[in-house]
Amino acid sequence: MKKSFRIKKNDDFQTVFSKGKSFANRQFVVYMYKKEQNVPFRIGLSVSKKLGNAVVRNRIKRYIRQSFTELKADIKPGYDFIVIARKPAADLSCAEVKGSLIHVLKLARALQGKQSNPLNKN
Repeated sequence: MKKSFRIKKNDDFQTVFSKGKSFANRQFVVYMYKKEQNVPFRIGLSVSKKLGNAVVRNRIKRYIRQSFTELKADIKPGYDFIVIARKPAADLSCAEVKGSLIHVLKLARALQGKQSNPLNKN
């Protein structure tokens, strides 16, 4: 994922927290804020030290970024997202992280088009 798709500045984080809406499941909390311009979405990540050491935290962030990269075509443009990982996220595989993020993004109505959940094998 390109660095232009990431939220890094504290002011941007605070804007999304204060003006955005939150959606959650057991593994993640996602804050979503609609911007004025219809530019590509951006994501910011927050993984607490309570989840584990640096190796674990970096793995979670890598899985989240990879999931957003794979879902890039299905996510509505013009939004800023902040993803906060909760404790159960530390034990998930990459496919499980993607499935959990799809679930939260569906709750937030942030996905356009149909997206199948890789965990549901029908």
